[in-house]
Amino acid sequence: MRTFRPGARRPGRGEPVGVVLPTVESPPVTERLTSRVRVSAGWLVLCGYAVGAVAVTWRLWADPAGRVQVGDVHDVDLFAWFLRYEATMVAHGRLPALVTTAMNAPRGISLMWNTSLLLPGLLLTPVTLAAGPQVSLTVLLTAGFAGSAAALGWVLRRHGVSLGAAALGGAVYGFSPALLESGIGHYNLQFAVLPPLIIDALLRIVTGRGRPVRAGAWLGLLTAAQLLTGEELLADTALAGLVLVAGAAAGLGTGAAVVLLICGHALWEQFRGPLTQHYVPRVTPYTSYFYAHPGVFVTPPGDLLFHTPGSAAAAASYPTHLSEYLAYLGWPLLAVLAVAAVGYWRDPKVRAVAVTFAALELFSLGGRYRGAGPFLPWHWLQGLPVLGQVLPDRFAILADGAAAAVLAFSLDRARPAVARRWGRPGAGLVTAVAVLAVLPLVPRPLPTQPVARAPAGWHAAFARLRLPASARVLVVPIPYGHRTQAMRWQADTGQPGSLIGGFFLGPDGAGRTRVSPGAASADAAYLDPLWAGASPAVVRSRAQLRADLAYWRPAAAVADADPRSELGHILAGLLGPPTFRAGALLVWRL
Repeated sequence: MRTFRPGARRPGRGEPVGVVLPTVESPPVTERLTSRVRVSAGWLVLCGYAVGAVAVTWRLWADPAGRVQVGDVHDVDLFAWFLRYEATMVAHGRLPALVTTAMNAPRGISLMWNTSLLLPGLLLTPVTLAAGPQVSLTVLLTAGFAGSAAALGWVLRRHGVSLGAAALGGAVYGFSPALLESGIGHYNLQFAVLPPLIIDALLRIVTGRGRPVRAGAWLGLLTAAQLLTGEELLADTALAGLVLVAGAAAGLGTGAAVVLLICGHALWEQFRGPLTQHYVPRVTPYTSYFYAHPGVFVTPPGDLLFHTPGSAAAAASYPTHLSEYLAYLGWPLLAVLAVAAVGYWRDPKVRAVAVTFAALELFSLGGRYRGAGPFLPWHWLQGLPVLGQVLPDRFAILADGAAAAVLAFSLDRARPAVARRWGRPGAGLVTAVAVLAVLPLVPRPLPTQPVARAPAGWHAAFARLRLPASARVLVVPIPYGHRTQAMRWQADTGQPGSLIGGFFLGPDGAGRTRVSPGAASADAAYLDPLWAGASPAVVRSRAQLRADLAYWRPAAAVADADPRSELGHILAGLLGPPTFRAGALLVWRL
């Protein structure tokens, strides 16, 4: 078969005729170069996130096994305990039991009702066994900053945002004040990598952009992973996803408005009229004051680069821990978000995330702020199953993600619009405004302090006791919600295998959620101040202490006490003379 190139000279008689295959043209060189530049720029953004995460945590990395964050050491000790427990179970060839007596023996604790970090604990088992739980926590904290930023940046890119705007949005979320303050001790909240991916998967299913089975399986895997990392953040994510879907569907919002217009009075009579039937929500004293104060939105804490002595003092005097000071965004960013939401309200993406941001921030105010309770949306949601256990101030974490999305989407809309009118300098000015708006959020490195080391003689005492793994041990100071040293010693050394008391969430006698319920907390409130050289605020009789010992039936008692001290005399009166001494410890084999 004769084949000719188009436009070639026809061969004459007797000339050989070659077979010429059709040529496949490669992409233009400029296209390939542009693709490579984009890939390189993406990797550069990821490296920037990693460098930023290390910059925030570098004081921990200076001694990852011996330093902890300042501000919420009790929660850090708790998470270290969980990681040690989970790694120990894996080392023995078993998955962690969901109910264990390794703490609060003999009753035990439920890992599912506590922030046990099951999935991260399993994945970090090699690090925990090789270097200790505190190193694993430092790895998790660093991954939380960089991974959260990368996750939202990737989701924004999937939704058509330019690389620069997505990089800025990811940084706003991953290094937001909400995640910075959560990083003081709430690892289950600070590792916020999965929520953007979950919401993206949900949107793909709702909008029909993904294959139903594959998209559903992906959503299920992400949801399961978040459930085994932190249930509370999953509940927050689910509610945020519902708000976002409703905000994206204008028809749903219009329908809700019509229903309220027609039936609003009837519903008011049903729920607020003279014959209303009341459902009593399970709002406990523990959850009632975890709401964002409006002043937090504009008062920078001291661990941000830009703050004043007055703002730092105000944040430090927050009613709860600084780890709950989550809602700060600052006047500049709030103003930019308001302008962007109004200016690009017709854009469905901007409108949906702006509505979500506003709703989540309203949720974070809780339902009991002064006299505005009935007018706050959380007032009507806090009595629902599951949501009654959610702490509303933590919605600020996902609200920051929504704020980052508003900024990214509007930045991509504003730059070309301004460039068409004022040229490239105008587009550069828009970018500069966005960057300046987020500058108040730049964090300082987290302050640290030394880990509470086990007292001298700890290893020798347990080596001499030779207790089975299930043997209950009473350690003084007794661990509870206000003192967690014994849990830290157990986490760092693996001894004892079963600890009496502890810092955990559990049911009281009526089934209500309490922090460290049980007799151990009452005894700790009496004995632990004596250990610290202070006067106890409560008194426990010898009869009460003996009754508690009879219930616990410990195999041994280990006290960090001087035998001549008041604490030493009380323990000797209860337990008799110590079986032996090991370093600074008094040890009884019971």
